[in-house]
Amino acid sequence: MAESQNIEYKESWRDEYLKWACGFANAQGGTIYIGINDDGKIVGVQNVKKLLEDIPNKIQSHLGIVADVNKHTKDGKDYLEIKVEPSTFPISYHGEYHYRSGATKQQLTGIALSEFIMKKTGVRWEDVTVDDISVADLDDESFKIFRREALRKKRMTESELNVSNEELLQKLHLLSDGKLKRSAVLLFYHDPGVVQNGSFIKVGKFDERGRVVYHNDLEESLIVNAHKVIDLIYQMYLKAKIGYEHDIRVEEYPFAREAIREAVYNAIAHNCYMYGIPIQIKISDDAITISNSCILPEGWTVDTLMEPHESEPYNPDIANVFYRAGFIETWGQGIQKICDECRGLGADIPSYELIGKTLRINFRALESALIDQPKAPKHQSTDKNGALEDAMVLKVIEALKEQPDISQEILGERLGISRRIVQRYINVLKDAGKIERVNGKRYGHWKVN
Repeated sequence: MAESQNIEYKESWRDEYLKWACGFANAQGGTIYIGINDDGKIVGVQNVKKLLEDIPNKIQSHLGIVADVNKHTKDGKDYLEIKVEPSTFPISYHGEYHYRSGATKQQLTGIALSEFIMKKTGVRWEDVTVDDISVADLDDESFKIFRREALRKKRMTESELNVSNEELLQKLHLLSDGKLKRSAVLLFYHDPGVVQNGSFIKVGKFDERGRVVYHNDLEESLIVNAHKVIDLIYQMYLKAKIGYEHDIRVEEYPFAREAIREAVYNAIAHNCYMYGIPIQIKISDDAITISNSCILPEGWTVDTLMEPHESEPYNPDIANVFYRAGFIETWGQGIQKICDECRGLGADIPSYELIGKTLRINFRALESALIDQPKAPKHQSTDKNGALEDAMVLKVIEALKEQPDISQEILGERLGISRRIVQRYINVLKDAGKIERVNGKRYGHWKVN
């Protein structure tokens, strides 16, 4: 019989083989044979009587488990059988965690070790407490947004919400022994990066060659980021096709807003934050791709996501808060909602793909809602930053079309640039004859030619 997932051959005993016993205990269990070579041939073992006493004691003292050690004889040669049962809790050997995978033993470190311990103990990454941040340090704006949305969506009552922040966190299961969980800090602290680098959202605009045109990083609490991100996408990154029905202005975007909203919020709620990789939203004229780190439930595939399925959130506490705020659905209905919204717009349903630990959802634009892109002013820069300059000028033009009386301060806030830079773009557009000021500086408005 060849070596396998559950069988290991050793010609003689060495104490380092306790690592193999550790690996079997942490996996599906297995048997180590002492006195058999790699080809499965019995070569025999010396000092059988001593080993029958020493090995069980060493396994118990070093690993804290009990294993059956049996003597067998064949063709006049003695060999030992060490049977190790799978353990329901993590087993370490001198602080090292080993795991049997296939016919090899691996030492678990880093994220792989964290995942293993969480799986064995049931303690999730989000449940670990944080020592140096208190309830008083949390962000007031995050709590205001949560209370307002939870009440508006009728996911919580006014009496449930009209309590102190600490009592609210207790209701939401975000405290443990009086300490904030990591989930609480991610959700309500102004800088969730203190828990794990990469706990933010990257939004980027890409041209037809796949080059970044401009981008934003949302680095506030998960609640604030969720509150801001959809408006950011639809105000700064997408263009609506304008039409009129009975003299009423109608805007048609190429992507279903509620579908994008649900997909982005699912990415935030179910992201595996311990990987330290930001959620990424890549936007082009005809496609949007939303990516997040992901560990699917055991046995699940991408096909499972597209079928009716139970809700098994990776971050139950974060998902619960997002549900209470009305950001996401429950009972595994989010993907169904995404598909329904896309069909309602007339667009194709999105496709999902799992690449390593990254889950991507790809949306294709509704072609009938795409519009031709206006040309940038001839005065624009043509250096290596030209693409960024052209794109920002187009954003200024669109903003002035949408709100002709907008102030430069508000325009800068909307576009994420300073007032000085706004003034530069305004001057370029005025010199190019693309815009003009009507009725004066104080009470007038911008006219886009």
